[in-house]
Amino acid sequence: MTARGLIIAAPRSGSGKTTVTLGVTSAVTLRGVTIRAVKSGPDYIDPAFHAAATGKPGLNLDSFAMPPVLIDALAGEAARDSDLVIIEASMGLFDGISGEPGRSGAAADLAARLGLPVVLVLDISGQSQSAAAVVRGFATHDPAVRIAGVILNRSASERHRAQASEAIAALGIPVLGSLPRDATMSLPERHLGLVQAQEHAALDAHLARLAALAEAHIDLDALMALATPMPEAPPAPAALAPPGQRIALARDVAFSFVYGHVVEGWRRAGAEIVPFSPLADEAPDTSCDALWLPGGYPELHGGRLAAATHFLDGVRRFAQSKPVHGECGGFMVLGQSIEDAEGVTHPMLGLLGHATSFARRRLNLGYRRAATLQASPLGPAGTRLRGHEFHYASVISSGDDAPLVALSDGQGKEMGPAGARRGRVSGTFFHAIARE
Repeated sequence: MTARGLIIAAPRSGSGKTTVTLGVTSAVTLRGVTIRAVKSGPDYIDPAFHAAATGKPGLNLDSFAMPPVLIDALAGEAARDSDLVIIEASMGLFDGISGEPGRSGAAADLAARLGLPVVLVLDISGQSQSAAAVVRGFATHDPAVRIAGVILNRSASERHRAQASEAIAALGIPVLGSLPRDATMSLPERHLGLVQAQEHAALDAHLARLAALAEAHIDLDALMALATPMPEAPPAPAALAPPGQRIALARDVAFSFVYGHVVEGWRRAGAEIVPFSPLADEAPDTSCDALWLPGGYPELHGGRLAAATHFLDGVRRFAQSKPVHGECGGFMVLGQSIEDAEGVTHPMLGLLGHATSFARRRLNLGYRRAATLQASPLGPAGTRLRGHEFHYASVISSGDDAPLVALSDGQGKEMGPAGARRGRVSGTFFHAIARE
């Protein structure tokens, strides 16, 4: 089958996109429609909630970090096994970085490239008829991006809803529904965004409430009728080359930030993924020929990881003869120690020389370009990558390891050498999303 698709976006963060997306996808899935939910941009938390709501794996599409051919291929893949594809935007619809046209990272790039209509979620708290001016601006900002409908959020009363709806309807853009103010519909958050789906208490019950909210307040039939056919595209090569034929992959609540398209690309290239849980004190399978430690929240589990001697010793033995790579949280665990938010220091693997602290927090956020300086699980020397960095941990001791990459920001401004490598072990704070 080939799905129809649309994008759920908003003028800014905090407008209620995720609440609306989870409500709509949960409700429509309960109707028997096969949905694939997709996140625009590098957010690695929301796709797990999408998967819980739809029963289908989450997926990211990122116009900055992914080459256009990969965008087309992944979008086509999502469409082939679904009736409907719903893409949830990040931040505001047009928010991205300046530079290459069509590669800003904004959801508007996806709307233009894939020819998909946009449903705008509008927080109308503190305004009524003025909401129409916002919609008019978004509808005329870029002729390649079509605003096909609006969903109002945080309506205070029937009169409030009617005033905003009538003003927007006069523009010829349908209002598909209006959600009332309800603080209980928000998901809990912490320092990197939402609390992970697998840690959310009573997630199924919460999704059921969101589905009921969407059924009661959104014209779901009208919303689905706006969707247009997804473009078809041939399969693309793996976003990142597999680091080995059998890849040991750490997977639990401390190591959960790995992009689905990367892992599936490895599988399509013929690699076998062998998961294990460091928090359960499991060691990597010795029959594997590469080890990948993803990002996550190791700073929240420092004591358990420091006490997981089977895991620690197993990784150290693995690294004596086979490549090991860590991203962000995985990079922190490869170092000497992690200082948690309470100032307690927990010894880690010690395979690289740096030490990190979450007590001395410093936000690092943004798109990254990287060129590898030596061969590693990221690829041969000179491999050019695009990715994203998002962490609060700071390096309190840098060690004396050789750098892994030459790093630039999303606009190409040089940031200097970054990451670390020692023997077969390597790591970086940035998450690699795709090769250039």
